[in-house]
Amino acid sequence: MNVWARIQNLSPSGIIRFGWLFLTHPLLIWPTWIATKRTFSICNELYGKSHHKSNKANAFRHAFWNLLICQKTLKKTKNAKKSADFTQKVTDLYEKATKNEEMDQAMDFHNNAIGRSLFLDFFDQNESELVNLVQKKAEKAQKVAKFEEIEQYKNELVYISE
Repeated sequence: MNVWARIQNLSPSGIIRFGWLFLTHPLLIWPTWIATKRTFSICNELYGKSHHKSNKANAFRHAFWNLLICQKTLKKTKNAKKSADFTQKVTDLYEKATKNEEMDQAMDFHNNAIGRSLFLDFFDQNESELVNLVQKKAEKAQKVAKFEEIEQYKNELVYISE
């Protein structure tokens, strides 16, 4: 599914919330769009369509998406914490608006947070280095079946199925 199709699938209230968020941060619209498109491009190249499942490739996508939004918005915010805070608002809003299964949503929230954390630790690295970093994290991702298990892996990516 492409980015535009995902946006079109948002609920009306989700679209309104996104609109408001971007109205209050207009300079961050374009970097967020570019980061999102680039994330899908990289994931399609690395994983084909498998990153649309609840697997390690999906864990990579969510973490890398957050990391890349942070990196791209940093050029406008000039502050890593502000970029991470904005990215959390955008991605949390997206996760709430897309109406995934509860376990998938919990996995996505967790992996998004890992991506923002990686950004704060490695914001000065280039895209290739960041892809390698997140790929290594994804290779070591932990399989979970319950909400409680997600909480056990505070610094690790998680996934639900192979």
